Amino acid sequence: MTGFAKRQCNIDEKKYTIEIKTLNSKQMDAIVKIPIDLKEHELEIRSMLNRLERGKIDFIISEELGTANATQLDRELATQRYNELRSLTADLGSTADEKMLLGIVLQQSDIWIANNDLTLNGDEWVELANNISGAIDELDATRCHEGAILKCDFIKHLDLIENYLNQIPQYESERIDTAKERIRTLMNDAAVKDVDENRFEQELIYYLEKLDITEEKVRLKKHIDYFREVMDNEEGSGKKLGFIVQEMGREINTTGSKANHVEIQRLVVKMKDELEKIKEQLGNIL
Repeated sequence: MTGFAKRQCNIDEKKYTIEIKTLNSKQMDAIVKIPIDLKEHELEIRSMLNRLERGKIDFIISEELGTANATQLDRELATQRYNELRSLTADLGSTADEKMLLGIVLQQSDIWIANNDLTLNGDEWVELANNISGAIDELDATRCHEGAILKCDFIKHLDLIENYLNQIPQYESERIDTAKERIRTLMNDAAVKDVDENRFEQELIYYLEKLDITEEKVRLKKHIDYFREVMDNEEGSGKKLGFIVQEMGREINTTGSKANHVEIQRLVVKMKDELEKIKEQLGNIL
């Protein structure tokens, strides 16, 4: 969800700079900073930003006024001052160059007034809104690019988890044989005699069923396939992918608790490591 966009435009001799920056966040949190003459359009701007769905968003519009818009001449006051100066020089019997008198008048700061009518008319706002929309599109493009990179990363970690999962069966028969041998050794050490072999086999089967991880392996494989399916076919799937990862973690943990075999435990640790790498990046997904 991280991204940045910047766009500039000139409207009625005013220069606008639009900047948008987004960071990861579970919710939509937009901070909007705009010139006071655009405050009436703030709700429209926030509505446009809702297209970004989630993230901590900093939106800034800065405004530079051209010289024609910055100030304008108070012609009535300037004329009055000029006539007063010319009348004064005449009363004093002095002569003065008209250009010099005009220069004196124009140097007086109070004859220049700020142009307070800086609000945009309808067409001007439409032009600025189009530029805002364009900046949002540019930012969204950077986020899509980041998403494509993350997708490749997810695929790599999923492939590794699936590879480790496929390695488990080679140790399962050894695991069962080891469990059987351990039970018989315990019975021999305890000097248990006159064992009913049928009852022993029933108890052994019951014990081995408790260690069976077939269902966990099947469910984990389905979760991996579902993660890929959602990632390929659904937009705005960040939360759903998070739920799938939780289910994957549950199956991996259960496999580890039932493993009872050092090599399977090592594979479980590797799967957990890859799953954590996926979790770390899920906050970047919408």
